[in-house]
Amino acid sequence: MVSPNDNLRVSMVQTSLIWENPAANCAVLEEKLQVLQGKTDVIVLPEMFLTGFSMSAEGADFPKGAQVQWMQMMANRLDVLMLGSLKIKENNQFFNRMLAVFPDGKIVTYNKRHLFRMGHEHEFYSPGEKQVIVSYKSWKIALFVCYDLRFPVWSRNTDLAYDMAIYVANWPAARAHAWSTLLKARAIENLAYVVGVNRVGKDNNDLLYQGDSALVTFKGEELIHLMDEETIYTTTISKEALLDFREKFPAHLDADAFDLN
Repeated sequence: MVSPNDNLRVSMVQTSLIWENPAANCAVLEEKLQVLQGKTDVIVLPEMFLTGFSMSAEGADFPKGAQVQWMQMMANRLDVLMLGSLKIKENNQFFNRMLAVFPDGKIVTYNKRHLFRMGHEHEFYSPGEKQVIVSYKSWKIALFVCYDLRFPVWSRNTDLAYDMAIYVANWPAARAHAWSTLLKARAIENLAYVVGVNRVGKDNNDLLYQGDSALVTFKGEELIHLMDEETIYTTTISKEALLDFREKFPAHLDADAFDLN
């Protein structure tokens, strides 16, 4: 039985980023996020939201470092599940690591699997090795980062293991059409909500980002599409609507079986 309590409030934080300056980004975001106090369940921040998409050790944190602790503090203060990726150093390797931080301080992590070779990401970071799905308020949420969006096999919702996929990104404006198209495709083929949160502004590599953050339904329809501006937008999604559609259109029953190596 699905109840109104199974609805989920999701906040997309589309923001510009200060290059390789975690302290400054923390200060800006801490002030911005106060408006969400008591008004949301999940906060989604962009990829590498404290440094920008940079291929250096500058601004990197450790698994239990100050940046991670800041996310724990904010998740607890706002009573939310907070999602976003950081530049993390562990065992002499660097990871583009997405964190799901719970209000009680619990952390679940996902290391970006597909590293963007055109930006030389694969030369500096190590790839992740496993898919990650977290549970929060009766929802199953799959974690992905940016370039992962281009790889449907990695995103496959086998046996409807998740209800919503989250993609955090630094996706340049030059490829905005691909971003918006692929978010819809992932939602349609996986019978799940999809949230994509991208940054805006220009980085130190002179790359321009125009946002286009979106929340897409399981039918591939955009509930929200943010334009090229700094903004925070919250919307409520329905578990009942998702389950009802899956029951009426159970395409997952005809999906191809495979093992992912």
